[in-house]
Amino acid sequence: MRRLRSLTASALAVAVAGGALVAGGVSAEAAPDGSGLVISEAYLNGGSAGATYRNKFVEVHNPTDEAVDVSGWSVQYRAYSSTSRFTGVIPLGDRRVPAGGTLLVSGNSNAANGEVLPTPDVSSSIAFSGNTNGGTLALVSSGTALEGDRDAVLAADDLVDLVGYGASTTFEGAAPASGYSVTSSLNRTEGRDTDDNAADLTAGAPTPTPCGAACDPEAAEPVDPTPMQIAEIQGPGASSPVQGDTVVTTGVVTAAYPTGGFDGVYLQTAGTGGEDLDDLTASHAVFVSSLDLARDVQVGDHVEVVGVVEESFGLTRVVADERYRVLDEPAASVKATELALPLDAAERERLESMLVAPVGDLTVTDNYSTHQYGEIGLASGTTALPQPTDVERPGTEAYRALVAENERRLVTLDDGRGTNFLSGTARNEPAPWLRPDNEVRVGAPVTVTDPVILDFRFGLWRLQPTAPLTAEEEPATFGSTRSAAPSVDGDVKVAAFNVLNYFVTTGADYEANGLGTCTYYTDRAGAPVTVNRCTGVGPRGAADDANLARQEAKIVAAINSLEAEVVALQEIENSAAFGIDRDTALRALVAALNEDAGRERWSVVASPADVPQPEDVIRTAFIHDTDAIETVGESVILDDPAFDNARDPLAQTFRPVGAGADDDFVVINNHFKSKGSGTGEDADAGDGQGASNASRVRQAQALTTFAAERAEAAGTDLTFLTGDFNSYSREDPVEVIRDAGFVDAPRELDAGATYLFGGRVGSLDHVFVSEAGFERVTDAAIWNINAVESVAREYSRFNGNVTNLYDASVFRASDHDPVVVGFSTTSDPGPEPEPGRSPSTITVESARIGLLGRLAVTVDTPGRVVDSGLVVVQRGFLPVGFGIVRDGRATVYVAGLRSGVDCRLTYSGDRRTAPSSLIHRVAR
Repeated sequence: MRRLRSLTASALAVAVAGGALVAGGVSAEAAPDGSGLVISEAYLNGGSAGATYRNKFVEVHNPTDEAVDVSGWSVQYRAYSSTSRFTGVIPLGDRRVPAGGTLLVSGNSNAANGEVLPTPDVSSSIAFSGNTNGGTLALVSSGTALEGDRDAVLAADDLVDLVGYGASTTFEGAAPASGYSVTSSLNRTEGRDTDDNAADLTAGAPTPTPCGAACDPEAAEPVDPTPMQIAEIQGPGASSPVQGDTVVTTGVVTAAYPTGGFDGVYLQTAGTGGEDLDDLTASHAVFVSSLDLARDVQVGDHVEVVGVVEESFGLTRVVADERYRVLDEPAASVKATELALPLDAAERERLESMLVAPVGDLTVTDNYSTHQYGEIGLASGTTALPQPTDVERPGTEAYRALVAENERRLVTLDDGRGTNFLSGTARNEPAPWLRPDNEVRVGAPVTVTDPVILDFRFGLWRLQPTAPLTAEEEPATFGSTRSAAPSVDGDVKVAAFNVLNYFVTTGADYEANGLGTCTYYTDRAGAPVTVNRCTGVGPRGAADDANLARQEAKIVAAINSLEAEVVALQEIENSAAFGIDRDTALRALVAALNEDAGRERWSVVASPADVPQPEDVIRTAFIHDTDAIETVGESVILDDPAFDNARDPLAQTFRPVGAGADDDFVVINNHFKSKGSGTGEDADAGDGQGASNASRVRQAQALTTFAAERAEAAGTDLTFLTGDFNSYSREDPVEVIRDAGFVDAPRELDAGATYLFGGRVGSLDHVFVSEAGFERVTDAAIWNINAVESVAREYSRFNGNVTNLYDASVFRASDHDPVVVGFSTTSDPGPEPEPGRSPSTITVESARIGLLGRLAVTVDTPGRVVDSGLVVVQRGFLPVGFGIVRDGRATVYVAGLRSGVDCRLTYSGDRRTAPSSLIHRVAR
């Protein structure tokens, strides 16, 4: 708490019922003696399943015997680890807190659970985090957002009180406050403010207490609102120019959300919509936050609202008071405005909250959280967004251009709700979009069938339905893209398959054998499904035999459908970790595969006698078709310090049954260090390659040396390096392997991508073939049965929601897609790689002149669609713009583009297409 240092003369002259009025907006300092305002309560999980109240709230208490004027003050919030500006700023308006009184400030609602709050004194939709990470709340004697690290914030002159909670790094005293839940708020012990959040605030039942008219110096005279058009409220920039002002405006209701947690409506100025984006300077629509309003109106109503303008994490809102009304006079209808992606943030701002009709091709690019939050990432065009480092070298200009282009192509289709369908009672409500007959796969074409709202929530531009979504009223349809197992040409096929932590030692086994205890991820009935973590070196897979059977059924169906003769497995249990034979899990999988095949088709490649120590709890392994392939000698594990933080590569020489030594080939199975952690030289460099890149480079170097040794020992020039390299196709470790003379066969043969992360597709799984061996490669395929499928279909999500999407099919057997490469068993050369690059032609389809001009460019080449490379625009020798080629097209933005100007356009070319250029004169 902070003590007010001084009083203004005008404030001293003010007297109100209940005592003298202390002026707000003055400097403050720490006041553990209880002589100033404090944050007395914070309820942080409003609306969640089991919540006591629908909305979150913060309560400001005046423990003194004098009223305190808080005009111009604010309650502020920022994330737990942030040191940047406080993002949620809630103006407290023209109010004062009487002696002993409390001011109730509401926040957002996670969903529609719990009792409705008593009418707050100040309403907002700021999303105070209620998860374990927590956050930081501040009472500030100004409307200026605080910023900086803990010391800077605590030293701010206008800081009155501060509460850090959870894992917050900004807090008073020795530690943040803790103990909050869906039924508990942080409560300040009466009279206690020792400037130690952990000591001063404890868990208690939430008790929201507004002060109502007593907090309003002019309660009988509400603030006169300023009449404004919605476009004036929105303004031309990213935030409203009238934040904190009380306004009155009118509009047509285009969307209403009385349930699901949004608690408000979208209003759009009557008669607007249908404009060309270039003709818009500001949006004609705004979100109005008011649950009562959302319950009282319908889409199409013409209404007048009064409220305070605020920015909530990038979305302009009007927080309405009770002075709203439905107007009798008719209003011109609102039209949907065409939304044609890609668009940058400034262009989207002009459409914020407006009714839009997406046009052009759209493709699913992210479905990871669809079953949890009802959201689907969409990309403009006919392809999903690529992982930038799968296409371009990390940190380069082309890489940065692709990152920017991905953002311009992306928009998220949402469900009009804030519900978490994997939490509490919401698990018993069907999650939207996903059904057994509705795939929603990444790469699938999407048609948005009904107008939607373009808004900005949780850091993403979103398309919201005009009401909370139901399965009967979904505003989009999705194409089917599933395919049967690929038919790969070749006498022998080598495959790689990540089996997603296949452990036959289940969590239940681990505990029953007295090896330790485990915690679990559970289904909606509370039954364990997969292991979360265990004491000691525990298993990582299924919780028990029933879940193992579900996992195994998918893996077996997929592997037996591949028609490969050698399969390299990753993420299989290293059974030695549990004091049993190292190959126990591998033999169990082979037994299941053979039972499904109806014959003794498969055999394990046994572990070698010499196994380096220590080992990870997961390992790599081989199986092979005994009718077609036999092993030559013992398998060999590379023992090199480079793999101390990863899985050691496993090598095996194979021979086609009935063939001689001339047809021997070596396969080395790999699982490099992951991208998820690393310090020092392994820290994330911010170039797109993630953490531990230095380790993966060393592993690639050690691997290529090992490969040369194993090839020499086997007397063959046909070597395959396969597995999960945790490196995309243009990253440093892959370049090391290429420089050593290996060819990424699936990439060279345009087989596709194996992995999805963050809504971007790329290949972490590769099959590199020795340069001489590549002459015998006949075909390659990636079977997209895993990465592009919703995780809701995985065994690990069994019964997570009332819509149970698990089945025993091949789909979502893992999170990586299997890759297969076929080759000839003879030494006769197969098809030569393309000897040269095809010619290309650049054409300028259209040009838009202006302050931010735009050139629409096509790049053509005979026989295929160009889908990579960079188009650069120059004036003289100066580059003035560039664009990434996708689907044969590129959009290049050029500042100050004028008619009559000559520009040189250059296409950089790619590995299959030659560069080209032209001189173009810009026409109006």
